[in-house]
Amino acid sequence: MEREDLERNFGFLLHDVARLMRTLFDRRGRDLGLTRSQWWVLTMLYAKEGVTQSELADLMELEKPTLGRLLDRLEEKEWVERRADEFDRRVNRLYLTDKVQEVMRALRKTAATVRREAIGDMSNDERDRFVDTLIKIKSNLLNLDANRNSSS
Repeated sequence: MEREDLERNFGFLLHDVARLMRTLFDRRGRDLGLTRSQWWVLTMLYAKEGVTQSELADLMELEKPTLGRLLDRLEEKEWVERRADEFDRRVNRLYLTDKVQEVMRALRKTAATVRREAIGDMSNDERDRFVDTLIKIKSNLLNLDANRNSSS
């Protein structure tokens, strides 16, 4: 059996690039006083503010108790608040507070810098083609998963 060149395997490359970016961001995120888990929760809430704790756990692929503990710590810092749903008081929706806005600006700036450094000297066209390719791959995978679930 001929060995595959893993340096050209896009699955390994995607995983490795994501790992390297997370590691770099982690290092810089520590300067903001955040753990990886905390910045990931804050970033997901930034994108999906108002979700329920269960929805956020599903989005992040975390167990609900694990996310609950993370949210407790962020709530203690007064960065996140749980608000009762207006239609169902048993459900809490999650929101970023005003206190975390400065941290979020620094977090977004750090993320933009890491992305810019990762792109390096790629031209705008190269970057756009790369992002378009990633979007296509993501769409393919989501469609495969959706088709598998609908035929089950």
